Amino acid sequence: MKMNPTIFREYDIRGIAGRDFDEDFAHILGRAVGTRLRALHPGTTPAMAVGRDCRTTSDAYARELMRGLNESGVDVLDIGMCPTPLLYFALHELPVQGGLEVTASHNASEYNGFKICIGHAAIYGDAIATLRGEMERGAFATGQGTITQRAILPPYEKYCTGQFGTLPRKLKVVVDAGNGAGGHIGPDIMRKLGCEVVELYCDPDGRFPNHHPDPTVPENLEDLIRAVDEQRADVGIAYDGDADRIGVVAPGGRILWGDELLVIFAREVLARRPGAIVISEVKCSQRLFDDVVSHGGEAIMWKAGHSLIKAKMRETGAAVGGEMSGHMFFFDRFLGYDDAIYASFRLLDILARSPGGILDLLDGLPPAFNTPEIRVDCPDEIKFAVAARVRDRLKRDYPVNEVDGVRVQFDDGWGLVRASNTQPALVLRFEASSAELRDRHRQLVEGIVAEARAALEAGG
Repeated sequence: MKMNPTIFREYDIRGIAGRDFDEDFAHILGRAVGTRLRALHPGTTPAMAVGRDCRTTSDAYARELMRGLNESGVDVLDIGMCPTPLLYFALHELPVQGGLEVTASHNASEYNGFKICIGHAAIYGDAIATLRGEMERGAFATGQGTITQRAILPPYEKYCTGQFGTLPRKLKVVVDAGNGAGGHIGPDIMRKLGCEVVELYCDPDGRFPNHHPDPTVPENLEDLIRAVDEQRADVGIAYDGDADRIGVVAPGGRILWGDELLVIFAREVLARRPGAIVISEVKCSQRLFDDVVSHGGEAIMWKAGHSLIKAKMRETGAAVGGEMSGHMFFFDRFLGYDDAIYASFRLLDILARSPGGILDLLDGLPPAFNTPEIRVDCPDEIKFAVAARVRDRLKRDYPVNEVDGVRVQFDDGWGLVRASNTQPALVLRFEASSAELRDRHRQLVEGIVAEARAALEAGG
């Protein structure tokens, strides 16, 4: 079976359902993953947890995945429709040696995909690239596994309510789940923590009829911003399609981006654990890294991508990490994976223990003029080559950090260009000491990006 190579991404498999893969693909993927798991656990019948989001194709793909796993001699614990963080939780809670989640996360409704975990960790990079070859060769283990239904929500709810209890003061929260897979979970647990919760698009619907399920895009937060003010709420919280990304808005419409949320989380951790390591990625503000150091922590700038950040956290023993995209990771008091639902409880707990509002938690953070993530459409086939050309051009005149893409350092700010690992796009971001300088940096870099893309599309 020949595979479209572009769907095998840095840390998952993702594409347009029915065009880039189908149910047969899901079946073969199950065979290949099952074969790999059997090789890692010879002489046994290993087990995998399988979950899926609420997209219209997810049930069928999950069914074929499970059939493939069974035919390779792997038992399946079917945890049903659930957000990706509950699949990760299942890896710690259930007697399994890995897990698979059918999801395209924050992508539009026509997409779907697969996140694959061996042991407690999601596979990424070369491990995913190798999987393509294993699927094409078709040399699969054989066996006869079983499927058992397991409810994962009750132990997850018990874990979270046991950790946080009743919050020290009652908060009013608006939750916009974007009709994703986490909408039936976060609000219910928040109520058990003592919050008053107003639900917005919390019924799972894989067509995403109200707005795109990505809280990093300001337009997708417009309804939440309006509801927070209308309801006189303390805070608004948004989840993406599979609830591993969090978005937050304050009364008055101010959006708190991922690096600002990490400032809040890191300050709380460092108050208890001086010297703790905090990891973030190249799209984040320099203010974050400086703030971590000023509060007695060690800050590490690393590559973007949930699997890459988690791996670096395990390597370094970091307590907390985060990305601009809203992925938040906690080894402090948690299990080390990205969970927007759990992150929302951490945020509410911090807010409930403070006397002020959500923006007061950022007191002392110096002002900066920055852009949100800017996504520039760019075909998968050339996006990495475009970034490489931009790097070479900028290195003629400026210092460039190449840990992940191109982070160019100006005298009074910085800019970033990197190829997205999940979409046919380049991700850009800019920051400077004034709006004028920020826009000047942006104009310079975007011009170089446009030139590089045009040259590559013309075959140059």
